[in-house]
Amino acid sequence: MATISPPEDPESDPRVKAVFDDIRATRGTDFINNVWRYLAFDPALLEEVWRDVKAVLATPSLLDPKVKEMIYAAVSIANGCDYCTHSHLAAARARGMTAAEQAELMRIVGTAAKTNHILNAIRPPIDAAFLAEE
Repeated sequence: MATISPPEDPESDPRVKAVFDDIRATRGTDFINNVWRYLAFDPALLEEVWRDVKAVLATPSLLDPKVKEMIYAAVSIANGCDYCTHSHLAAARARGMTAAEQAELMRIVGTAAKTNHILNAIRPPIDAAFLAEE
């Protein structure tokens, strides 16, 4: 259940409309999902979150868009964000992630979670070879 209510007519605020228009243009669709509709309760927060998400996910970089979405989904799974998990898995599938790749992603997430918990429990010292050189 949501903790806030979205504005009834979010695009009546010019700041919100500008963000929504940019989302539409960036994604090439008229669909504005609930994350943005609910964040519109605070135009400054909406602008900030969209700016950051756009910079990471919609700006060309060394990682291809499918890989970025898969990483975002993995972090969302680890953080327990159901909405983001669904959203970014759907985006990864839209960018070509196969069922086999999704299964491999789940194995990696599960194995990482398991080993993270075990290592957090036993706290082995970090090997010098893993430390960044200064």
